[in-house]
Amino acid sequence: MYHIHPVKGFSFVEMSIVVSLFSLLSIGLLSTIVLLYRANAHALAQSYEVNHARHGMESSLRDIREMAFADNGAYPLVEMSSTTIGFYSDVDRDNSVEYIRYTLSTTTLYRYVYNATGTPPTYPLTTPTETDIISEYVQNIVQATSTFRYFLDNGVPATATSTVTDVRYILLNLVINVDPNRDPGEYTLHSSVAPRNLKINF
Repeated sequence: MYHIHPVKGFSFVEMSIVVSLFSLLSIGLLSTIVLLYRANAHALAQSYEVNHARHGMESSLRDIREMAFADNGAYPLVEMSSTTIGFYSDVDRDNSVEYIRYTLSTTTLYRYVYNATGTPPTYPLTTPTETDIISEYVQNIVQATSTFRYFLDNGVPATATSTVTDVRYILLNLVINVDPNRDPGEYTLHSSVAPRNLKINF
């Protein structure tokens, strides 16, 4: 005689365990994917901003290097502080010198361009002719780090008593961090330039 055993399916408890395990595995996998995506997105954003800042720094140094006497005869360098530099330079190569101001406001570095007007030429500084964002996510102010530093012809850092005519060498420093609360951390870009048209003897 043969005994026929009925085929049984999963019990409710077994089915619950299987569903729970599948759910846990799915949640774990999805969490890992989300974390990887966020980390990759953050790294890409940081990389983009660093490249953008590097390009902005190159154009800034070019403008500073070519600073020149204004169309009205004013000295090339006008403003100098840790967050702002103002000078005259023909940035658009139109044979007319513009007034240029780079300034760090909170976490954004701006470039303002002011064209000369009238005869004799004057430089109205109320409304810029052009405004450009050089870099964002700049952490210099937060970290109390100078964006611009100035040096005399003997390599000594300029002091509060130094005048614009004493400066021979300018250093630009940018601390970039898209999200200061996350890793990867900050990137520091720095470079220096010696303006070509500053007088050596007075």
